[in-house]
Amino acid sequence: MTTNNQPNLNKGQLLKSLIIALIIGTIVLLTAVLPAEYGLDPLGTGKLFGFSKLYQGNEKTENNETYSSLNFNKIKMKKLGSPLSVPKPSEADNPPPEVQYPLREDTIEVVVPAGKGIEYKFKSLKYGSTKYEWATDKGIVYIDFHGEVKQENPPKNVFYESYTLAYSNNMAGTLTAPFEGKHGWYFRNETIEDIVVTIRLNGHYELFK
Repeated sequence: MTTNNQPNLNKGQLLKSLIIALIIGTIVLLTAVLPAEYGLDPLGTGKLFGFSKLYQGNEKTENNETYSSLNFNKIKMKKLGSPLSVPKPSEADNPPPEVQYPLREDTIEVVVPAGKGIEYKFKSLKYGSTKYEWATDKGIVYIDFHGEVKQENPPKNVFYESYTLAYSNNMAGTLTAPFEGKHGWYFRNETIEDIVVTIRLNGHYELFK
């Protein structure tokens, strides 16, 4: 024989328990659930107890916008440098000079018009080392960072070697020139507004006048 020791609640006690449960649920909703899940903090308790820090709605939206803005065409290795039909000039194999260009530092601003491309290059001797960084004032540009061998009588189709192809708004690195010649960037602006690219250089190079 089993004895049921559970108390029997009358209607008043059941109603009281229900009201208490509703009050506790409402408190949890206002103090924790709304601030953490929806970013709503009517009582200020979410900020007080730290629940508001759990809200990620805005961050998710910003991330989604960022991802969508980076939806560019994939860059393929076959786009690097000149086509195979353009031979590498013999001048690329010239020995490096005994003395490099003097050390210098420069900051240059380049305006890339909306829907267009523009090049900016500097001169470097073979094995000359140059640190660089560049950043846009807004938006992302396509870049081809490359170099052209110095030739006395360059052909119509000039050989060039690509170091980096990318879509970006900022980049930094060091170039050790593999040959004497012009080295720099082709920037292409695929937006509807002009973009200003600020370039900083530090190393053994010369600017074109």
